[in-house]
Amino acid sequence: MKLANHEHLSHRGLSYIAPFTVILITFLLLSLLSLRFYYFISSPNVDLKGKRSTYLLIPTGTDFNGLISILKNNSILKNEKSFVLIAERKHYTNKVKAGKYRIRNGMSNNEFVNHLRSGLQEPVRLSVQNARNLAELAGKLGRQVEADSASLMKLFLDNSYLKQFEVNTENVFVLFIPNTYEILWNTSATQLISKMSREQKTFWNNERLGRLNSISMNKQQVVTIASIIEKETNKDDEKPVMAGVYINRLHKNWPLQADPTIIFACQDYSIKRVLLRHLSIKSPYNTYIHAGLPPGPICIPSVGSIDAVLNYSQHGYMYFCAKEDFSGYHNFAVNNAGHSRNAKKYQNALDQKNVK
Repeated sequence: MKLANHEHLSHRGLSYIAPFTVILITFLLLSLLSLRFYYFISSPNVDLKGKRSTYLLIPTGTDFNGLISILKNNSILKNEKSFVLIAERKHYTNKVKAGKYRIRNGMSNNEFVNHLRSGLQEPVRLSVQNARNLAELAGKLGRQVEADSASLMKLFLDNSYLKQFEVNTENVFVLFIPNTYEILWNTSATQLISKMSREQKTFWNNERLGRLNSISMNKQQVVTIASIIEKETNKDDEKPVMAGVYINRLHKNWPLQADPTIIFACQDYSIKRVLLRHLSIKSPYNTYIHAGLPPGPICIPSVGSIDAVLNYSQHGYMYFCAKEDFSGYHNFAVNNAGHSRNAKKYQNALDQKNVK
């Protein structure tokens, strides 16, 4: 009787232990899975090889597989599978957003996916500065944003497209005001040109438009003269005087005889001294042959040069020539006799320095 009771108690003990063991093992397994999932989410998985941060560029049209390839090629992830798992859990795999993202060393999968999924890009500080021709402008812009130089150049040469901005391929420089602009890296070529058009309209405020009206010129004429002055001198204090010379010549229907337009026509920017053989080039930009302004600006002029034209000095000077001291300043003259004396002094100085 006692033995039977003992066996009965033992069986009852085992019946309690077995479910408890199952529960304990299940709990441990779930804990391990939770820890592993927590590890996938929270442990550092972005390895920038010693850098504190860098930029990740995701081109327009990139899908998740393309993103993985970019991350692989740049050796950014310590563990690719854990990143993919979290990306799938957060429904990011079909929501990849193009752009330029600043990423930090040691970011967890959770931080990394959240950052990319948010679409919060690092803005590009687009520098629009002096460019001597459209190809150079397209190249400079294309190196700063996703839109490449070829796509920009195609639009620069498309008069039907440019018509909406009231410019053409010869005067498209008018759209570009030198400055540094914030813009998204994945801005398209059309979006970039539209932004430049808006910025240009902002630049031409009421004050500048008032000056434009007072001197009876339009934007293209002002920017074209400013572009010539930009290549003639870097001395801001004499730019209004130089602008006055060119405007005096326009008023008298004289050829501008601007050496920078000859260099532009030749497309040879190594020319340091314009010679007689250069003056015979057949081009609408040859201002020794053709009176009036050339078809458009020969570069993107600075704001200082544009404002110098808007506020040009009124005087009787019709000529100017670089000073013989090579200071960068110019001698101005009201007649040809005075100009000839100034030119002779400068030519003698060039010969002494053996400038060809």
